[in-house]
Amino acid sequence: MSKLTKNQKSVADKVEAGRAYSLKEAAELVKEITTTKFDASLDIDMRLGVDPRKANQMVRGVVSLPAGTGKTTRVLCLCTPDVEAAAKEAGADYVGLDEYIDKIKGGWTDIDVIITMPSCMGKVGAVGRILGPRGLMPNPKSGTVTMDVAKAVKDVKSGKIDFKVDKAGIIHASIGKVAFTPEQIYENAKEFISTVIKLKPAAAKGTYIKSIFISSTMSKGIKIDPKSVE
Repeated sequence: MSKLTKNQKSVADKVEAGRAYSLKEAAELVKEITTTKFDASLDIDMRLGVDPRKANQMVRGVVSLPAGTGKTTRVLCLCTPDVEAAAKEAGADYVGLDEYIDKIKGGWTDIDVIITMPSCMGKVGAVGRILGPRGLMPNPKSGTVTMDVAKAVKDVKSGKIDFKVDKAGIIHASIGKVAFTPEQIYENAKEFISTVIKLKPAAAKGTYIKSIFISSTMSKGIKIDPKSVE
């Protein structure tokens, strides 16, 4: 077991073991217990009472974070020439098609999100084996395969993120930075949690939200009372 640093020791007792905090309390506490010298990311983990192996219990969706993500998202728009100008104006970092498909084939994946059009998916599919494992493959359900690529670019740049439950029934997402105010952290977390709650599959039985934890890079996880979000 690694030893705690001096700063970690100073905040170790601020999170009570087994206690479920209200979301507002957690939004303030996560800032207090973060001791990193850099602007740490804020993460949320939700354990759901679903079986992701069954198609009718898969939980995935998109959410626009009110305060944004706090980080610069590098967007590649793979589109036809007639919409390239609109994509650039909307804020896409890279715009084109064939030349970027070739770059990806050569191993280039220095991007965070890829947005494309339905008519371009045939070419994008050719690099699916490269993009898939990196979570970069565009998908209609996440809004990254669309005719209105300019709007999709704007949404991503302003704080829209997509999420999906993993094989263990957990949704993990980054919802901001520790430099955010407690109010911004609260609003982002509330919007994210509320969105997941609304997506409860009809086939899911029993307790849907089993646990919610919020943490920052290298900090303790703070348990949140789901009732404090409703």
